[in-house]
Amino acid sequence: MPIKPDDLAALMLEVENEDPIDFADLPFGEAELRELVALHLCEMAGAMENFSTEDRLMTLLAVSAKLVLENLVLHLQLLRRHGLPVSDSVEALLARLRKPGQGPA
Repeated sequence: MPIKPDDLAALMLEVENEDPIDFADLPFGEAELRELVALHLCEMAGAMENFSTEDRLMTLLAVSAKLVLENLVLHLQLLRRHGLPVSDSVEALLARLRKPGQGPA
């Protein structure tokens, strides 16, 4: 069931209603960035059409996990650069990761 880039961009916007993205003062339009990402992901999904369902899901999960990790790292770097504290939820996650046996090795 392939999804079209416009449909994916609309779904992305719906998700952003719950968790808005701070585009700050980027010299690009929000809609254009969203459309670019949606197109890229649809092309990636199309390239996996010969994958098994399990391999497709594992690949998409790996890509998602990498992006979440990258987002966390960039967020922490930005906070450190500006001398700002992390949120309670991020601090709880980091504390859990620091404790032996509580997180990934």
